Amino acid sequence: MGGDVFRALADASRRQLLDELHERAGQTLAELCAGKAITRQSVSKHLAILEGAGLVTSVRRGREKLHYVNARAISELSDRWLRRYDRHRADALDDLRHALEETTMSTTFAYTTYIRTTPERCWQALTDPAFTRRYWQGVEFDTDWAKGSTMTLRNGAVGLEIADPAQVVLEAQPFERLSYTWHTFTDAWARAYDVGAELLERLRSQPRSTVTFELEDHDGMVKLTVVHDGIVEGSAVIEGVRHGWPPILSSLKTLLETGEALPGS
Repeated sequence: MGGDVFRALADASRRQLLDELHERAGQTLAELCAGKAITRQSVSKHLAILEGAGLVTSVRRGREKLHYVNARAISELSDRWLRRYDRHRADALDDLRHALEETTMSTTFAYTTYIRTTPERCWQALTDPAFTRRYWQGVEFDTDWAKGSTMTLRNGAVGLEIADPAQVVLEAQPFERLSYTWHTFTDAWARAYDVGAELLERLRSQPRSTVTFELEDHDGMVKLTVVHDGIVEGSAVIEGVRHGWPPILSSLKTLLETGEALPGS
């Protein structure tokens, strides 16, 4: 990481693009070009540099490409570099640190990682209970993974079962794309994960969100992009999403590459 990231952030136009994607995730090239004095080609080049540095990720929707801030890169940059300098009060990095930390608060969470596996194996890991139980702290989904089918979430480790008619598969293209509505915040879920009554009511008051997995073959690896969206501004859901997905996805990557999930998963 390091050098490419800081070179990408050195340009004011690229920092502006990150700000715009923080404000509204999932924008196309045309939307990001709107109102700018620089050319479409220049914006495209800036996006390519940001994506090459891991700061931006993209997914295709038909003929369009949607762009998101990559939460994985932002988190790694903050952990590895900025917090180290914070201890010495490096004033030169204060504005950058603040901007990056604010970026992670977007109401759309996007995370891209590269896994040394095949699309078939990655798909199995996302859908097969024998896999999900290992890297997802005991979680499994009971469904046939057909579009429109309901999903029952179970976690034997904490004796939890969550079923709801609105908890469904939205899209399932084997080895390419999987999308489903996020699970229901029940009393049993709150007891299992020690969630207080006030937070539970806040979570219940929010619209149901959606998680989408995009799998792409990439030079013998799988580029896995996870987009969790449909979260309203100021929602209590985003905090759990932002902290919950990185360890799950890191454990998934470790399991597929080494055969063992991360400890505690």
